Amino acid sequence: MGTEITEPLLVDSKDTIKTVDSTEIIPEWKDQITIRGLVVSAVLGVLFCIITHKLNLTVGIIPSLNVAAGLLGFFFVKSWTGFLSRLGFSVSPFTKQENTVIQTCVVACYGLAFSGGFGSYLIALDEKTYKLIGTDYPGNRAEDVKNPGLGWMIGFLFVVSFLGLFSLAPLRKVMVMDYKLTYPSGTATAMLINSFHTNTGAELAGKQVSCLGKYLSISLVWSCFKWFFSGIGDSCGFDNFPSLGLTLFKNTFFFDFSPTYVGCGLICPHIVNCSVLLGAIISWGFLWPFISQHAGVWYPADLSSNDFKGLYGYKVFIAIALILGDGLYNLIKIIIITIKEMCNKSTMQNLPIVSEVQAVLCSGIIVFMRHLADSETSQLLLEQRKRDEVFLKDRIPTWLVAAGYVGLAAISTAVIPVIFPPMKWYLVLCSYIIAPALAFCNSYGTGLTDWNLTSTYGKIGLFIIASLVGSNGGVVAGLAASGVMMSIVSTAADLMQDFKTGYLTLSSAKSMFVSQLVGTAMGCVIAPLTFWLFWSAFDIGDPDGPYKAPYAVIFREMAILGIEGFSELPEHCLALCCGFFVAALVINLLRDVTPKKISQFIPIPMAMAVPFYIGAYFAIDMFVGTVILFVWERINRKDAEDYSGAVASGLICGDGIWTIPSAILAIFRINPPICMYFGPSLSG
Repeated sequence: MGTEITEPLLVDSKDTIKTVDSTEIIPEWKDQITIRGLVVSAVLGVLFCIITHKLNLTVGIIPSLNVAAGLLGFFFVKSWTGFLSRLGFSVSPFTKQENTVIQTCVVACYGLAFSGGFGSYLIALDEKTYKLIGTDYPGNRAEDVKNPGLGWMIGFLFVVSFLGLFSLAPLRKVMVMDYKLTYPSGTATAMLINSFHTNTGAELAGKQVSCLGKYLSISLVWSCFKWFFSGIGDSCGFDNFPSLGLTLFKNTFFFDFSPTYVGCGLICPHIVNCSVLLGAIISWGFLWPFISQHAGVWYPADLSSNDFKGLYGYKVFIAIALILGDGLYNLIKIIIITIKEMCNKSTMQNLPIVSEVQAVLCSGIIVFMRHLADSETSQLLLEQRKRDEVFLKDRIPTWLVAAGYVGLAAISTAVIPVIFPPMKWYLVLCSYIIAPALAFCNSYGTGLTDWNLTSTYGKIGLFIIASLVGSNGGVVAGLAASGVMMSIVSTAADLMQDFKTGYLTLSSAKSMFVSQLVGTAMGCVIAPLTFWLFWSAFDIGDPDGPYKAPYAVIFREMAILGIEGFSELPEHCLALCCGFFVAALVINLLRDVTPKKISQFIPIPMAMAVPFYIGAYFAIDMFVGTVILFVWERINRKDAEDYSGAVASGLICGDGIWTIPSAILAIFRINPPICMYFGPSLSG
């Protein structure tokens, strides 16, 4: 599997022959980690943490930013070395190994902005989420509130974020070399980095960076322009432009001119964007208006718009049902695939490397008949041996990894109960005993399918611990357990992705591991600090504002659900939840059993669930992005493949950069000068 997918894409070039002939100098692992690389990683880590927080706190959909990280890392270091060279300084060359280290460091850093729970389990503990659900809501206690604080958030991340790195590091050879897991994202990243460091690839990378910079500037200027018309409150400006008419605007159907969401539409697959739009049409076009007609019968008509005993409860719990149905199906599917593949590996001796050796032997016997095929196969084998040699050269001592995991687990077992008293030490200890097995399942599944089920494992931990602890602290304990599980399984999967990238770019496994450690340490500080910028400047968690933090309410409700059950749901809500839960299972099953020409048009339940709670506006924006990409692909597919990622990244990064000055203006209470508002015309 690894040979069929990755190797033909990487070996058909002169660079392969250089590597085989040992003319390419591979730096020592210490030389792959440079001061300039770490500085660039920190700068990009800040930028991508801000972007991740913005997406996390608005819609909860975060596309892969690896292409942008790779492009910007390449651009910054190339600019750095070029500038110093022109000044007459001697600089060390920028290698693909250093590029890989920067990529690894940046991804590890901004990954914590997601797995750190700043848009989910951590913020679910705050007072605003508690009040939003209702102070008299069963199971929602004032004692289960812990407002964000820089000190405890940084401390919590430091004690939980490194364990995933130590849990699976000894299995890097098994996962990458023996099982030859594909890790599609890691392979794609390696291909990108390898292409940068060829003559033609460097030229294309330069054009992509120029394209990214152009659209970053456009997005930044547009976001600044929009700010002047956004006034005070949440009803002004282009973000509330009734582009499809006032009637649809009331049901959140409008284009809000957001470069970020249009960029997400360009990056995300067409089926994801169409699924989001379909979910918006089903929920805000039909379901919520239908339920609203039964106000006073199904639920009291005089409730506020954010009361869980009314329409708001239907929105949240039906979204939860879809998310859980999709997550449960994919979890079971990944476990079945993992067990099946592992059984095949243990019973069949047909690993790709064995096939290659047999091919070389056969070619040697009939060399006079198949000289060309023998030459190509020999190059494949030599290239693989070279990668194996580099990957295994700098070993990570098993005793160090084991000691690191045990030591960190001991520290964490002592510290977490201090931060979250209901999360008793024995619950933490049990989590760390089980976690490596879950991390392995998630990493193996990610290697096979590229599906990272981090949030699903987090929800499983949440339900189990919340139900075990019960009403006296179960909400806090469940949310903390969710954080522990998400941190471990997420960082472990990211590490294996990076090992795959390093393997294919001839980077040292030790430099990959160290750069992950450094990037994680950066993230433990940068992610909370950049979150604090949002927390200080904006009204986080306001259901009527731009920063709704949608998953905060969902995670807290899941914890309460684990304790209280379904007794307090509005009328018919449980039946609707069961229907959508089953629908998620059936839709996923249809996607797997139908032919690809049909399944590619079947929607994804997880993507459909997001607008159920948030609204339809961002679905319109993302659909605009996917239409642009669709037309672009029809006009010039090669240009679309080469530059769509750069355009999307530029749009997202420009809007993300504007977040910094807008937050500073908000902190100093400097308001936009104009409120552009739209309403019906007055007769007479």
